[in-house]
This record gives sequence, C-alpha cells and structure tokens, in this order.
Amino acid sequence: MEAKAYLKYARISPRKVQIVLDLIRGKDVATAMGILNNKPRAASELLIKLLKSAIANAENNFHMDTTKLYVSECFVCPGPTLKRIMPRAKGSADRILKRTSHVTMVVKERD
Repeated sequence: MEAKAYLKYARISPRKVQIVLDLIRGKDVATAMGILNNKPRAASELLIKLLKSAIANAENNFHMDTTKLYVSECFVCPGPTLKRIMPRAKGSADRILKRTSHVTMVVKERD
C-alpha cells in the first residue's frame, strides 16, 4: 500500500529540487521532516508541504499508521519552461529560461 502526493508547475528549477530530494529518499517521515526543516534551501518549504500532504493522504485515504511511514520514492521531472527576454547592449537580447518542476512523493508503511 502506498500514498502519493504531487506538486506540479512549481516555479523552481528541477536541479535545485533534486539536491534536497536525494537527502530524504528512503528515510522515515519524522527524519525527513527534520532534514527539511533544518535545510536552508528554497525547495525545502515546498517539499515540507508536499510531505505533509503525502502523510495526510496515507492517513485519511488508506488508514496507514503514520509512525511506520517512510519516503519510498521521490523524484522531480521538468515542467514547461517560461521563456523571457532580457535587453542587452546594441539592441540585442538574451533569453531567460524560467524553469518549472513537477515533483512526486510516495510514502509506504514499513513492515
């Protein structure tokens, strides 16, 4: 039995999210929440909300015991990229790529 939570179209680069996801993969939810609370990264706030959502899904939809939960899977996929223009010298322009992320988190019960 597993419970999933999704975060789509997050306005943060997938590379920045991947660094934090690697720290919590395979950890129990209490440890993962402690890591996220003490990690000074922009992705940490988004992932705290996502982890709380996955825990709530497990508890309310599948009647799992929250003390036995662990983060079994977590991954990020790139979402659509917003393309913007920044004026440069002599009438030229540079393209600014504002990347988005789709994050998936799965929690399971330990046996």
